[in-house]
Amino acid sequence: MTVLTWSDDRVEQLKKLWEAGLSASQIAAELGNVTRNAVIGKVHRLGLSGRAKSPSSAAPRPRKARAPQHMMRVSRPASRGNTALAHAFEVELEPDPIAYDNVVPMSQRLSLLELNEATCHWPVGDPSSAEFFFCGGKALPSLPYCAHHSRIAYQPTGDRRRQAPKTTR
Repeated sequence: MTVLTWSDDRVEQLKKLWEAGLSASQIAAELGNVTRNAVIGKVHRLGLSGRAKSPSSAAPRPRKARAPQHMMRVSRPASRGNTALAHAFEVELEPDPIAYDNVVPMSQRLSLLELNEATCHWPVGDPSSAEFFFCGGKALPSLPYCAHHSRIAYQPTGDRRRQAPKTTR
């Protein structure tokens, strides 16, 4: 790796090119054997800020007039918190007959190694006990849980806030 030192001649050439309005990439190409970032760093250390502006960039461009469009505004529910990973889905409201109140049929229960994309990944019990299992019911499309466990896992924000706060004495 060669170390480039900024000679007085190269610094003067850099100042002239900078004042002429060339970009850091263009100056790097003109000087040769120097990167764009090296040019930016040297300009910063020298305190060069005033640049000649081209007449086209000094004045803002006139915007094209658009035909007025009649749009109807639709109000959206206010979201709070991080909603980047929130799922937007609709779940059927009738109770799931297969899994209700953590009663999962023995034939439906699965171990970790038996889970796949089509099965419910809801854990039941204590993971350190021998009786621990996963629901194993039919998972909803693009969700890891069955309808019953999806209703538990993905509660609408409003429903969570309406629950009475627990009092501690």
